[in-house]
Amino acid sequence: MSRVIARAKVRHWNGTGFVSRPDSVAGEEPLEIRVAGAPFTVTMRTPGHDIELAHGLLHAEGIVAGRADVTVMRYCDGVDEQGRNTYNVLDVALSPTAADPAAVAAAARSLTTTSACGVCGSASIDALAKRQRYPLPVDGPVFDPAVLARLPELLRPRQQGFRTTGGLHAAALATTDGRLEFVREDVGRHNAVDKVIGAAMLEGRLPLGDRALLTSSRASFELVQKAVLAGIPVLVAVSAPSSLAVELAESTGLTLVGFTRHDGFNLYTGHHRVRGA
Repeated sequence: MSRVIARAKVRHWNGTGFVSRPDSVAGEEPLEIRVAGAPFTVTMRTPGHDIELAHGLLHAEGIVAGRADVTVMRYCDGVDEQGRNTYNVLDVALSPTAADPAAVAAAARSLTTTSACGVCGSASIDALAKRQRYPLPVDGPVFDPAVLARLPELLRPRQQGFRTTGGLHAAALATTDGRLEFVREDVGRHNAVDKVIGAAMLEGRLPLGDRALLTSSRASFELVQKAVLAGIPVLVAVSAPSSLAVELAESTGLTLVGFTRHDGFNLYTGHHRVRGA
């Protein structure tokens, strides 16, 4: 069994009695990210695509703008009782084009104080406007409503971890004709999005002004923030948005779609990017 999926023994109630059987659960392990050997943050994640996750997270925190800002990223330390590398510690060396050490330290302190509940409030929205590198395109892209409604059904067959465990979120990029790119899964919805954006960054694709970000989760403030910072103009969520997510989407000009199903969806902001709206 891979580290993405773990096994557990359960007592299953089948309606008439209990039976013992094995069950598959989503893997979750801590990933410590260090910058120049100094602790930056620890995030709980599903192992896999860690390099992409770290790139995406550092981008969202304003530390790097592209792959050229990272000189090297490697696993270090972190061994188990048998002396095997756990691959749970990543050390990042930044190039001179990245954020200066003072900004890195400030971001690390901010992550420590907001790791439990995330950032919130109008002050955070104002701060995001100052950090936004890529203005969202005003006139496009334009999605057909039928394409948006079909996206969750296109994502579902590619959620291999979720199909086995029922416990992983997924994220992907979507084109206007409904093709999905960089499908990634993680126990944390924000981690899945960081992996997608990190993968695009490693291919030199930012900003992503002609794509939509698709997530199998609800649309939180943090996910809107990550989309905006990557220059993604459309966020499509399977579940509901929060009030602050709607407020941030409205203020930044992002198109926010929620409760997306095959038979419909709710369009909260950015109506001009959906045909007929």
